[in-house]
Amino acid sequence: MTAAVALALLAIGCSGCGRSGPSAGPATDMPHATTPPAVTVRLVDHDGLMAEVQRHRGKVVVLDCWSTSCPPCVEEFPRLVSLAANHGDAVVCLSLAVEYDGIGKPDDFISPVQGFLEKVGAGGVVNFVASEEADAVYRKLDLESVPAVYIWKPDGTLAIRFDDDMAARELGRPFTYADVEATVTAVSVDLPRP
Repeated sequence: MTAAVALALLAIGCSGCGRSGPSAGPATDMPHATTPPAVTVRLVDHDGLMAEVQRHRGKVVVLDCWSTSCPPCVEEFPRLVSLAANHGDAVVCLSLAVEYDGIGKPDDFISPVQGFLEKVGAGGVVNFVASEEADAVYRKLDLESVPAVYIWKPDGTLAIRFDDDMAARELGRPFTYADVEATVTAVSVDLPRP
């Protein structure tokens, strides 16, 4: 194939994509890909976390308590991201990374947590790192360990807490995000539709 033929074929092939030929500048009429929301991570204590939950009264609130050192947490976390994307403004998804064990400072964990969250595209989730030691967080949330998912109804009352103990007792198996999704759907029935 000669260079002239190749250039002509390239010009024909590009005629539908907003360019007039191989030397055309950037197209101005091409659609732009939407940039995913930026991932932000803030430190929060128990009181601040509960205030955040109450701030979203009128919506379903899902809180995923997790840790980067918990393989089931890391494996299931992308489902929280999907939940946030699938439900839009009717459901607020929060994540609380419980990382601090008293060694170092709580803000030492922001960067590694943020790196993971960016990898899974968690910009549509409100992300926190616990500023209190893990034992204090577990005590205040009445938890044995992560993973755990809390779901609050739009009226601000707790609908359910999924954790290992509850799952063994009530489900007879580990909980999954299919259980979380079913609960979110059930408590969302009375929300106004867009």
